[in-house]
Amino acid sequence: MMNRPSSAELLKNGESYYSLVIGVAKRARTIAEEAEANGTELLEKPVQIAVDELVHDKYHLVEHKAVEED
Repeated sequence: MMNRPSSAELLKNGESYYSLVIGVAKRARTIAEEAEANGTELLEKPVQIAVDELVHDKYHLVEHKAVEED
């Protein structure tokens, strides 16, 4: 069984948990779509691959700050 990092370990620069969930879900969807388009079989679930990539800094979460109205 693989070591699963906690959300606190994944959130490095004060990102929100919401950003973590959305970022991993978007990356997992991309991984699944690429595998289907290429006809390759994934040995792990796309979400696990996305989390592993985040842990190994293959992509980063980007949060956009909300613009406050006057």
